[in-house]
Amino acid sequence: MEATPDRHHASDPAISKRLKRSHGHLRKVIEMIEEGRPCAEIAQQLYAVEKAVQQAKKTLIHDRIDHCLSNPAEHDDPQALVTEFREISKYL
Repeated sequence: MEATPDRHHASDPAISKRLKRSHGHLRKVIEMIEEGRPCAEIAQQLYAVEKAVQQAKKTLIHDRIDHCLSNPAEHDDPQALVTEFREISKYL
């Protein structure tokens, strides 16, 4: 499924912000590894990054599913709507 430039959603800025923050945390984890920081500290930070990315994914997918289901008139072909829904939901 390809994204088109005009398909922006209200949640996009929040998701982007969350992923940018996760990106910064991941860079910090890499620095921690290179500095030889304790394993427990690194694991804790990796866990936080993982949870942030999972939450961003969940928000994005739920937003897209809500959009598809609440705006079926935007789809010319009902089967295409079902196909899109199946494609999105496999990533939950």
